[in-house]
Amino acid sequence: MAEKAAAEKGHEAKDVDVTAAGRGVWLVKVPKYLAEKWEKPESGSDVGKLRITRSKVGAGKPEVVFTSNEAILKQEGPPVAIPRQHKFALTGMSSQNLVVFSQQLGTDQVSVEGKVIQRAECHPVADDSYMKLKRKQLEINNKPKREIVLLQNVVPMYKPRSHHVSTLEDRRRVKDGEKRSRLDKEKVMDMLFAAFEKHQYYNVKDLVGITKQPIPYLKEILQEICVYNMKAPHKNMWELKPEFRHYKQTDSST
Repeated sequence: MAEKAAAEKGHEAKDVDVTAAGRGVWLVKVPKYLAEKWEKPESGSDVGKLRITRSKVGAGKPEVVFTSNEAILKQEGPPVAIPRQHKFALTGMSSQNLVVFSQQLGTDQVSVEGKVIQRAECHPVADDSYMKLKRKQLEINNKPKREIVLLQNVVPMYKPRSHHVSTLEDRRRVKDGEKRSRLDKEKVMDMLFAAFEKHQYYNVKDLVGITKQPIPYLKEILQEICVYNMKAPHKNMWELKPEFRHYKQTDSST
């Protein structure tokens, strides 16, 4: 509901101040480093001055030089001084009709600041300040994003671990296997016969849990008294050999 209300408010008709609609303004593209300086100018100060010199040739374009205010350039910013002087490269408007609007912060008041009568691009004068700035920019751009740093002290976040969870689990399984000592063969067979009296089929994992014997030793005994099923429906399961079975007829038919 809030988004819908905001959208409806954005399409409401608003009054526009057109007092300065007839004023001619210039649309100038400036370098990023210069625009950043203009974002927070000192209160009541100018960002710079323009010097326009008419061309000595009759229909030639005038020479336009912009000189930045030193107070603006000394604001916090790049460590290398940026060029103070820039030249404007004037371009034609052709058939374009452009208007500049402005809106006061915190209000809905919209004003027309003027009609664009001239477009231009602001280029720095290639002096020593500009060369130093470009050299600094190249150094920053060419600096590798990743670099090798020699650590003088131990970094806690990369503290090595001598034992990992997976390693501990493997050691525990090996230790448990070593604990399974071999019982007398007859005792193991008695446990197996007792188990097969309850169920006809077992997998080796279940029989290991019942007898607590090492798998190789258990399989040796199973091969003597049991049959390993290779086909469904009891694939990979053990059952007693026919001569050791004592199931009821109803049980054997299941």
